[in-house]
This record gives sequence, C-alpha cells and structure tokens, in this order.
Amino acid sequence: MAASDVLAALKAKAPNLSVGALAADWLALGRDLERLEATEARLLHFDVMDGRFAPQLTLGPTLVKAVQTTLLKDVHLMIEEPLATLEEYAAAGADVITVHAESGWQVHRALQALGDLTNVNDPARGILRGVALNPGTPLEVLPPLLEMVDLVMLLAINPGWGGQQFLPSMQERVGHVRRMIASSGREILLGVDGGVTRRNLAEVAALGADLVVTGSAVFERGDPVEGVAAMLEGLRGASGRG
Repeated sequence: MAASDVLAALKAKAPNLSVGALAADWLALGRDLERLEATEARLLHFDVMDGRFAPQLTLGPTLVKAVQTTLLKDVHLMIEEPLATLEEYAAAGADVITVHAESGWQVHRALQALGDLTNVNDPARGILRGVALNPGTPLEVLPPLLEMVDLVMLLAINPGWGGQQFLPSMQERVGHVRRMIASSGREILLGVDGGVTRRNLAEVAALGADLVVTGSAVFERGDPVEGVAAMLEGLRGASGRG
C-alpha cells in the first residue's frame, strides 16, 4: 500500500481519531491497544516534547519503538530543530511524523527529509508528512509547505500546559486552512489537536476536521472501546460525515 493509499483510506473514513497514548494507563497499555485495534480508530498519537519547545519532557524514539500495535503510529514532534531526529523516529516505526512550523529555521528541509525516509513497517508506503501550527502562529506560513505535506494539524491549545480550554478561534482558523488546502489542489488531511473532550465534542465536530486528536476522552472512563465509539459517534453525527 502506497502512502497515497493510506492517505486516501484515512480521508474516506473521516472524521477519525488519533488516540493520544500519553493519556493511557501505561501499565495496561498492551491490553488496551489490543482492544483499540478492534475499533474504528486508526491512529495512535505520540506527543513528543523536549522540555524546550514545550515545557514537558515526554517519550522519545525508544518508547515509540517499544509500543507494538497494528494502529498507525502518529508521532507529533513538539521539539526544537527536529531535522536531526527524524531518522530515529522513522526507525522506531512512525507511520506519520508531524513537525511544527515554529520548531526552527529548517522546517522546510525537515519536510523534504521526511519524504526520503523509509517506513520500516512497510517500505512501499512511505511516511505521511505533517506540519503543525500553534494557536498564535499566522496561517500565512502554510502555503510554501503545502506541496510537501499530507497533514496540517492545528493546535487548539498551547502545547505542554494541562487544563487549557479549546480555543473558540479554531472555527475561523480551520475554515481558512480548508480553503488553502482546496486552493492547493492536493489531498491533505486537516487535523485538530488539544482540549478535545466529550463536553465540547459538538463544537469540535462542527469544524469538520478530518482527524481529531484526543486521549483523555477515550481513556477517562476506563473503557477505551466505549470511549472511541462515543467520540466517533459524536463527531460523525454532528458533522454529518462518516
């Protein structure tokens, strides 16, 4: 399956979830992943923070590699100057790697480099390339990057701080980016990440994003299967898609 086939499959099942691994009970992760693999969720989201770009210090390529799953490994690099680490995350089994537009001077080069890396899970399909934007980043940084990306991820909170509320400005930002993607003539997924809960699900669904990142809403009641089902039902029902 080529990268374009993976992208088309994700687009066809939109809206879908990328389930945040950091919210899981890591002592029960193996059991929960087996259960998640039987749901309609297709991606497992790894938030990688270096303590500089974002204030927390979280998992790295060793832990990404250690997690065994049939879900697509969706690696979100909230780190400074990610170019030097891309090969490590590819070797760890990443199927999707997202870098931040704000992460350094070489984001364009990083996206180019991602296009040359091999997907160790299936060398024929490549790695999907994503670019993420923090809430305060002007959307005008996107046009020069759209020719190289498969995913644009808009953060609805500032990365690295807990307890933040989903920002109301997301409606305008998502609409603007959707128009940019349409003008590019390319098939690009549009994602939303941060502050997504069961309580604001209708608001998130109304945005019409293809991919929604959420962890606590899936794991908070101790049953990730129920969590995925509830979130997808809410997203697809309110959005009229899927």
